Amino acid sequence: MIVKSLEHLNSLSKKVARQLIKNDCIFLMGEIGVGKTTFTRYLINYLQKKNGEKITEVLSPTFNLLYEYDLKRIKIMHYDLYRIRDEKELKQLGIFLDKQDTIKIIEWPQLIDIPLSDKLEIHLDYTKNENQREIKFIGSGKWKILNEL
Repeated sequence: MIVKSLEHLNSLSKKVARQLIKNDCIFLMGEIGVGKTTFTRYLINYLQKKNGEKITEVLSPTFNLLYEYDLKRIKIMHYDLYRIRDEKELKQLGIFLDKQDTIKIIEWPQLIDIPLSDKLEIHLDYTKNENQREIKFIGSGKWKILNEL
């Protein structure tokens, strides 16, 4: 599917947000600057607004590796693994060690080799038109419907 505007990307992020439940995991794939953090910002801000909470600034956690967002009923953990170079570094983060009721959004998840039942992969790619992106959803179970958008 071609995303033709930021408003379209925002709309898609809301569709994903409405289906999120505790322990879901979203993998965001794509080159630098393609829109992974923008998608995440729209999703988190939508959930904050929906819960009547203050809208916060959602930044890329490239240098911090992790930003946490505590919503009333759920915690969102937003990871950026761009600077992680091997599995040893990845294990030190302990992303999947906690059994908390969290939603994990992970940019650059290529090193993760753990089977997850509640995972949605979102692939964003550049197109010939610099203002558009191609987006592809890959999921199973409850996420299968997004494959058909």
